[in-house]
Amino acid sequence: MSDMADMDDMTEGRRAGARIRRDGVQKRSLDKARSRVMLAGLLFAFCFLALGVRIVQLGVIGEEEENIARTISTPQVDVARGNITDRNGVLLATNLDVASLYADAIKVPDPVEATRRLKSVLPDLNEADTLRRLQSSARFVWIKRRLSPRQQWQVNALGIPGLSFKEESNRFYPQGHLVSHAVGYVDIDNVGQGGLERQFDTALNDPVSPASVRSSIDVRVQHALYSELSASMAKFSSKGAAGLVMDVNTGEVLALVSLPDFDPHHPGDPTRANHFNYVTQGVYEMGSPFKAFTIAAALEDGTVSLKSVYDTTKPIRVGRFTIHDYHPEDRPLTVPEIFLHSSNIGSAKIAVDLGSDNQLDFFREVGLLEPATIELPEVGTPMTPPVWREVNTMTAAYGHGIAVSPLQLSVGIAALVNGGLMKQPTIISAEGRRLAEPHRVISARVSNEMRDLMRLVVTDGTGGNASAAGYRVGGKTGTAEKLGANGTYARKSLISSFVGMFPADNPKYLVFAMLDEPHGIKETFGYATGGWTAAPVVSKVVSRIGPILGVYPKGGEHLAPSSPALMASYVGDGR
Repeated sequence: MSDMADMDDMTEGRRAGARIRRDGVQKRSLDKARSRVMLAGLLFAFCFLALGVRIVQLGVIGEEEENIARTISTPQVDVARGNITDRNGVLLATNLDVASLYADAIKVPDPVEATRRLKSVLPDLNEADTLRRLQSSARFVWIKRRLSPRQQWQVNALGIPGLSFKEESNRFYPQGHLVSHAVGYVDIDNVGQGGLERQFDTALNDPVSPASVRSSIDVRVQHALYSELSASMAKFSSKGAAGLVMDVNTGEVLALVSLPDFDPHHPGDPTRANHFNYVTQGVYEMGSPFKAFTIAAALEDGTVSLKSVYDTTKPIRVGRFTIHDYHPEDRPLTVPEIFLHSSNIGSAKIAVDLGSDNQLDFFREVGLLEPATIELPEVGTPMTPPVWREVNTMTAAYGHGIAVSPLQLSVGIAALVNGGLMKQPTIISAEGRRLAEPHRVISARVSNEMRDLMRLVVTDGTGGNASAAGYRVGGKTGTAEKLGANGTYARKSLISSFVGMFPADNPKYLVFAMLDEPHGIKETFGYATGGWTAAPVVSKVVSRIGPILGVYPKGGEHLAPSSPALMASYVGDGR
């Protein structure tokens, strides 16, 4: 029994040992599993912590970055501004994408060194202003707008932390100076500052659907007028020059030049003289072209006929004023002769017979008493006497004592020669749009007579230098002394002009040229009058633009009078 008990004890011991060993293995397995669970828990906790931190970063820092991005995209320069073209689709103003340099000032490690290095590749950079910006705590500051591709590459090569580029739309003017006064320019924020750019700024800059503007300008005609005026301005050492070409039947301005001018890419100070538009903004006493208005009004009213004769042998004295002729004929003159020889005395007497009220009514009809209506912001206001007395009627008859813009004068003359219809001037292409209804100012008969009279000025009068081979040019010279600061006229300070039209028998285009304070030269025998200085400009422009506009020269016609009958009879009873 004892042995059996011992065996049972041994068996039980082995079972207990096996149970102990099994329990140990299970315990170790459980401990290992527990360690793994704890490690996984710690990993999950760390991930959640990291995710929480990132969420906070995105909520705070991300919002700041979004604000910076919003700040960058705020300027209006991001808008693709509409194009401006000439009447044939040639670009006058368009957009090019360029890079602009900005900085996150906080990320620039050494503002002083960064400024020094930037100045080395951007010499025109304002060093003090740039340093001030980089030393600030601003997350976004402009450093330089509108870099050239080379400048962008040079800045990039510096490798300065905190600097970045933003693509902007830059205004580009392919014709440069050529159309600066007509087109205008924009400022750094793409806002129109003159000309068509300012006039149509809202439409051109529409953020949803920017409009394009098709002007009435023809760059070919513009170039011809620009080059001839520039040459004449240099030749006669003039203070300035101006001119325009207009379609007399539509009122469209095909060319508009005012010198001096400016580079629209770098316009400079807008208060400087080169920003002043002589054609639309300046008002001047234009002189003898006003005789055309005086005679047209009197012919239309029936006050005179082409056979009427006036005594021009003696100057007219009115109070302290004396009216005399520049080149007196010292004999009675017919109405055509008064116009042909540009008689102030004869014109004054016609105006007196016409009457002040009729004269003013006619001036109003042809747009001489109110600012011109054209799609440009630079428009001058005519100057007239506060009280219109008889002496004003006399002097205004030959263009003194009343100041108008060259545009106003041209529009009025166009109405006299286009059949008698007053057309509203426009610098926007008339194609495809309805123009303002014209109103009649003179009959077709009187318009024909005015064409003949203006033709005679070129064939037999003071405008001979406006003659162009193969073209029937008609027009009127103008020479007026400028009014000085002391209220007296300066004999040597002249506004010399010529307003011409062609073909004279059926006018299509008007050409105006003016020089401000030209100086006589040996070639002109010392004269600086309109016939010697401005008339040749019109001659050359007509010869250049005629074929461009489809008006071709004909042999010998530059010397033939428009009306042989009038040519034979204009002497009338005066000789």
